[in-house]
Amino acid sequence: MMALSRAEFDAACAALPATTHVEQWGGASVWKVGGKIFAICSSWGEGADDAIAFKCSDLTYRILTELPGVVPAPYLARASWVQVRAGAELDAEDIRAHLVEAHRLVAAKLTRALRRELGLE
Repeated sequence: MMALSRAEFDAACAALPATTHVEQWGGASVWKVGGKIFAICSSWGEGADDAIAFKCSDLTYRILTELPGVVPAPYLARASWVQVRAGAELDAEDIRAHLVEAHRLVAAKLTRALRRELGLE
């Protein structure tokens, strides 16, 4: 079982400023800031547990991928994304903190004008 349910994941992402939510890729819960994805919750196959993927710094990526249950995110690892699977050694508070940081990292890459428009400056 995941430390954070999909509903808790969605609530944590919704609480962050200027976020938008879409369901795509077979029902994945995809969260964006300024049109750029910062976190995804999805299941990988019929009956599979949800997994949470998010953007992180290069250092955090190296640290997290050493933990059991945390792997390079499929298709996104080259951009320093990790995927946290059921049974990972991260609790709900840790995952929430990483979601906040993922949002910050992605928002920081937006143009200054867009950050201002979104109320992020």
